Amino acid sequence: MARIAGVDLPKQKRGEIGLTYIYGIGPSTAKYILDKHNIDRNKKVQEWNDEELTAIRNTITEEMKVEGQLRSEVQTSIKRLLDIACYRGLRHRKGLPVRGQRTKTNSRTRKGKRKTVAGKKKAAKK
Repeated sequence: MARIAGVDLPKQKRGEIGLTYIYGIGPSTAKYILDKHNIDRNKKVQEWNDEELTAIRNTITEEMKVEGQLRSEVQTSIKRLLDIACYRGLRHRKGLPVRGQRTKTNSRTRKGKRKTVAGKKKAAKK
């Protein structure tokens, strides 16, 4: 089993897809890593030999911030925004979308489950 940056990569997946299981590595970065070491993108993770695995592991540890290091950096950045109370920090604090998306409809991921508010009752006619 291939273990890189504390993550077990799925054996049956293509290398290009398998690398994206590591937090901080997306499709384009995975392609870059494999192309740098002349490893076929369609080669399954279980077919990698020890030299290829070592080369990939070294590239990731030397050139990139991944997993815990990246997560802590992101959290630190968000905490800084909260501390200086800028607009983006206030949006984070309120749990609303940060990058200008609409909130009248959509944005359920950030706002959470709907909280229904009762409407006004119509006045009875006399």
